[in-house]
Amino acid sequence: MPVVPQLQQGNAEFTKWRRELHAHPQTAFEETFASDFIAQRLTEFGIPIQRGLAKTGVVGTLIGRLPGRGEVQAVSLRADIDALDITEENDVPYRSLNAGKMHACGHDGHTTMLLAAAKHLAATRNFAGTVNFIFQPAEENEGGGRVMVEEGLFDQFDCHSVYGMHNWPGLPVGEFAICPGPSMAAFDVFEVKVRGRGCHAAMPHSGVDPIVITAQIVTAIQSIASRQVNPLDQVVVSVTQFHAGDTWNVIPPEATLRGTVRTFRSHVQDLAESSLKRIAAGIAESYGATATVDYQRRYPATVNTDRETQWALQAARAVVGDEFVDPAPSPCMGGEDFAFMLRERPGCYVWVGNGPNADGRVLHNPRYDFNDAVIPIGASYWVQLVEQLLPTIDGK
Repeated sequence: MPVVPQLQQGNAEFTKWRRELHAHPQTAFEETFASDFIAQRLTEFGIPIQRGLAKTGVVGTLIGRLPGRGEVQAVSLRADIDALDITEENDVPYRSLNAGKMHACGHDGHTTMLLAAAKHLAATRNFAGTVNFIFQPAEENEGGGRVMVEEGLFDQFDCHSVYGMHNWPGLPVGEFAICPGPSMAAFDVFEVKVRGRGCHAAMPHSGVDPIVITAQIVTAIQSIASRQVNPLDQVVVSVTQFHAGDTWNVIPPEATLRGTVRTFRSHVQDLAESSLKRIAAGIAESYGATATVDYQRRYPATVNTDRETQWALQAARAVVGDEFVDPAPSPCMGGEDFAFMLRERPGCYVWVGNGPNADGRVLHNPRYDFNDAVIPIGASYWVQLVEQLLPTIDGK
């Protein structure tokens, strides 16, 4: 099965959808435009919907031509709908109309691909069983996937397995990459506050300088990856913020640093947290200061289950061919709150090529833009996956 002809033929309409979504970006739990847009489209397709999970979430439920049978009677497909707090730099007619907000991660494309697949499946119903179309808010930083699960997503929309997809810059259009096992890292954040004793900058001996202490903490915690974690495991410890002081001639009483930790295995996550706390406290104490660490585990690792990964590989190969599917790409240290859904149900998260990342147009860049040529490819993958997992005739 190549790209579904009807989806290719309908891409002018789908592109309009995607660009309308792109022009109206909103961030975590405020995605009212996307939520209304999705609800209107699904209703037009004749798909019953429920709204309100995680505030702006939408779930559509579609029953096939025949009742479900066998082990897999219901599957769920998920797309994220939120944007980022970024000012867009693209000079396109559909650029963001909301100041400081932008679809810089392609979630407008994710939403459109799933809507296109929903339209086709609603028209053909060439499957036996139930498909849940999950449109999830607040993927970026705020854990909308966790909130949907906590509010009863899978209690209300039970399923055998759940699947997600993300566009991937640098991967050619028409290609998929599907990573077995851990594919995206756990996402943790930390804040270290060092409390010293403020004084005049010309008389540093009369105080306890938290800036010098915090700078040493920044350097020391790099040893977590280089000297404390097994080299065969993966960990990233990145400091991304350093805040201290208000003027030139005052050593402040306090300094704050913030950052993120990325891991794939729980024991490495535990080691990173305990090491960071020990290093910060030890260095601060050695200078007569104190350090407090607020360490938050935001998202768990995204772990694809074996059988569902094989099913995803089979569907992708049916759409683009064996040679255009990478079955063993390197995992990504980025985080993804689809992980919360994979903790509740088996499933698989795949990457679909978005083409070259020229001019630095990588994810979360103010010049990023989803490639509309990908829409029929991603939508065809969704259709193939559903018809493969919920066949109307056994074995076909």
